[in-house]
Amino acid sequence: MPRALIAGCGFVGLATARLLHAAGWSVLGCTHSAESTAALASEPFPVRQADLSSLDSVRALDEWRGCEAIVHCASSGRGGADAYRAVYLGGARHLLEALAPQHLLFTSSTSVYGQNDGTWVTEESPAVPDRETGQILRETEDLVLASGGCNARLAGIYGPGRSVLLKKFLTGEAVIEGDGSRWVNQVHRDDIATALALLVERRATGTFNVADDTPLSQRDIYTWLAAHFSRELPPTGPIDTHRKRGVTSKRVSNTKLRALRWAPRYPSFRDAVAGDPSLTGGVE
Repeated sequence: MPRALIAGCGFVGLATARLLHAAGWSVLGCTHSAESTAALASEPFPVRQADLSSLDSVRALDEWRGCEAIVHCASSGRGGADAYRAVYLGGARHLLEALAPQHLLFTSSTSVYGQNDGTWVTEESPAVPDRETGQILRETEDLVLASGGCNARLAGIYGPGRSVLLKKFLTGEAVIEGDGSRWVNQVHRDDIATALALLVERRATGTFNVADDTPLSQRDIYTWLAAHFSRELPPTGPIDTHRKRGVTSKRVSNTKLRALRWAPRYPSFRDAVAGDPSLTGGVE
C-alpha cells in the first residue's frame, strides 16, 4: 500500500487526504495545532501535529521517511514574508531533509505570474513576481523541482463556506475596482483535490496550473452575481494595491493539467455558485 503524508491537512489538504485514502493509499495527515489535530480525530486515517518550520518537529515523523508521496499544502496563516519563508521554503527543505520522500508535491500559487495585461499564461510563461511573498514561492518551487518533485500553482481557492468574492457580495462589502476589467482566476476546493490526487497518483514532475476553465473579469463576476441573486451591482472604487501577493490581471491556462485527463467539476465560478449551495456559508 503506497503511503502519502499530507503536510497541511486543512481546507485543501483534508479533501486531498480523503481522496487518496479512498483510492487505497495509507495516509497520514499533519496539522500545525493540537486543536486542529483533535478536530480531525474522526477521520479514517491518523492525523498528527507537526510544525513544518521546525526540522526537529518534522524529524519526529521519521517512520514516514521514504514514503511514496508528500503533499506540502500547509498554510502561512495569513502571515507575511517571514511566515512564507518559514512554512513554504523552510517546510519544503525540512520535509526533503528529514523524510526524503519519493515524490514531493508543493501547492504554490498562480500569483507568481506577474502579468498585468490580461494575457493568457501557461506554465512556460515568465513567472517573476514583484512581491517578496511571491519570490519566496518561486524559490520553493525551484527547490521542489530540483528534488524531482512537482509544483501545483493554484488559482484563487474557494469552496464550501469559503469564497471571498461571494461573501463580500452577499454582505454588501464588494467593490468593483477601477473599471472592473481585472481578470480573476479561481478554482473550487474539490477540483483542486482531484487535481492534487491525480498528480500524486501519476508521480508527476514539473509545474502545473490548477485553475478552472473560465477566467472572469471582476465586473463580469459581480454582474452575474447581481442577476443571479436579484441584487444591485456593487459600487465602483479604487483598485486595492495592498494585496499581499500583488495586483495582477492575467488569464491562467489549465491545458497542461487537462492533458492528464483532469477536468473540473465546476468549469467556472458561475457553475459552482449555481450548483453548490454550500458556498454561501449560510449568508444569502
